[in-house]
Amino acid sequence: MSINLTTELFGYTLQSPVILGSGPISYGAEGIIRAHKAGIGAVTTKTIRDKKADNPFPHIAFNGSNSLINAEKWTDFPAEQWVEEEIPKAKEGGAVVIGSIGHTPEEVEHWVGPVDRAGADMIELVSYMPETIASMTAKAKKLTGKPVIVKLSPNWTDPVQAAKDVLNAGADGITAMDSIGPVLRINIRTARPMLGGEHGYGWLTGSAIKPVIVRYVAEIAVITDKPIIGIGGVMNPEDAVEMLMAGATHVGVCTAPILKGVEYIGKLNTGIAGLLQDLGYVSLADVSGAALQNLPKDEIMEKFSFHFHRDTCTACMRCVQVCPYDARTLSEKKEMDLNEELCRYCGLCTTVCNPGALKGEIR
Repeated sequence: MSINLTTELFGYTLQSPVILGSGPISYGAEGIIRAHKAGIGAVTTKTIRDKKADNPFPHIAFNGSNSLINAEKWTDFPAEQWVEEEIPKAKEGGAVVIGSIGHTPEEVEHWVGPVDRAGADMIELVSYMPETIASMTAKAKKLTGKPVIVKLSPNWTDPVQAAKDVLNAGADGITAMDSIGPVLRINIRTARPMLGGEHGYGWLTGSAIKPVIVRYVAEIAVITDKPIIGIGGVMNPEDAVEMLMAGATHVGVCTAPILKGVEYIGKLNTGIAGLLQDLGYVSLADVSGAALQNLPKDEIMEKFSFHFHRDTCTACMRCVQVCPYDARTLSEKKEMDLNEELCRYCGLCTTVCNPGALKGEIR
């Protein structure tokens, strides 16, 4: 029996636990509706501010390995256009809409009410300054009866403390997290930066930032039972399940549908359902936070045992190639040998074995 991916978020029924983060695809109603039809659970608008953005050129570049850098700002539509046209049209198209508002307390004052009345189902607050986000949260809660989700930044000194602050201020949920930066990429053929922003700087998204985000999701999950949208580096079903296991209740995507096309959302949903079933889970609720109890409080100092399954080995030689200590050999007949005197039990060889022929098990 296939896993049912329908889920609830603040009383709203979502067709999928996958939520489109604020970004290029949600530039306006047409992009939001397109994502909804592709199978997304909810869509976060581009961030609405007092003044529309004027972006530098170019402002998005491929970073390789399923990641991007961007110098894109907030929405390039006037806020009034979102209130009068884009949000109502997106709702008419059937989408569950999360209205993103930033980046100051004053802009919260100006736009939470109008975005609420325009039909947004939830509000997401965004700030680049951790010292303002709690006051923005408290102000938003006075201006709307809709759920208020707060998006945190991994660039802050203590994002987990920021999570505590906004939860104390009344936040209904957390989006963890924003992109990482600023970063810089140089085109070696022109000796110029790849982006047109100030100093050529941009912000990193995609698979490159996933381990950072998973860490913060796990730390936030142990301090709250409120919904957490884990976003940052989810490029495939395995990434999505990892984010859920870390404590996310819903999974955000942005870079994946940009690089793979919006239609990939349907494949992602199918893949998540299939993977959960293969792993033995019967519901989304069962997988959320499943890894938290397994995070060790102290270092594991006991060596693990290696298990080699010859029948599934493809003789790709990756385990041999990556060993820094030259401790492992594999013959043409798939006979594995380990020099235990040289081996430091770092475990790298087991993580590069895609067929799963070589595994490490705690004794």
